[in-house]
Amino acid sequence: MKVDKKITKKNSNWNFKGNVYKYFDKHIKKSIPFYTEAQNLYTQYTDFFLQDRSKIIDLGSSTGVFLNKVYDRHKLNQKKLSFIGIDNTKEMISFCKKKYKQKKNLKFLHKDIEKINMQSSCIISSFYTIQFISPKKRQKIINKIYKGLNWGGAFFFLEKVRGSDARFQDMLTQTYNEFKVSEGFSADQIMAKSNSLKGVLEPFSTSGNLSLLKRAGFKDIMTVFKYGCFEGFLAIK
Repeated sequence: MKVDKKITKKNSNWNFKGNVYKYFDKHIKKSIPFYTEAQNLYTQYTDFFLQDRSKIIDLGSSTGVFLNKVYDRHKLNQKKLSFIGIDNTKEMISFCKKKYKQKKNLKFLHKDIEKINMQSSCIISSFYTIQFISPKKRQKIINKIYKGLNWGGAFFFLEKVRGSDARFQDMLTQTYNEFKVSEGFSADQIMAKSNSLKGVLEPFSTSGNLSLLKRAGFKDIMTVFKYGCFEGFLAIK
């Protein structure tokens, strides 16, 4: 099934493997409203959380665009910072290692989120990543993020969210489909993408995501981005 002009996926089998990295940035900007603007907003928020000798970790770093923006913003900062992108798709990591190989202290690792060391982090970001993790594992991941952050550190958490009831969900779905049509996707491509994501993408509601954060230990939480079925949280330890 064609989900975009140059991306083909099977039913209930969406993933980021193969040649997706070549077309990812263009596809994602067409698929998610204000994708770049949200990244830029969170890049500005990094100013408030930098700590000496600490890590800035981006979970599900894909083509490295966000982490590179953060790196460029703070590369001359006197604090000793490490910028680390994590992704479980080897093609994405291979692409990033080649593209950013000249940038000191900016590295990308092909690892599972459950198995990485997040200790001594001042910022951990996750943009549209937790929604692809099995719901039974999410609390464990959020707990690990909380524990990995230094005191005063921040978690940037941006996800697709479900409506609080069926009526709101219908509104979100229909307006989102209209957005994708306006970006040039055909009805067949929209349906193909939806079919490929069945059982793979499992968004929580706003309250579901807030519950994950609160159970992990976060108390200072604010929504800093919201557009239709997409919401970005800022959670401070």
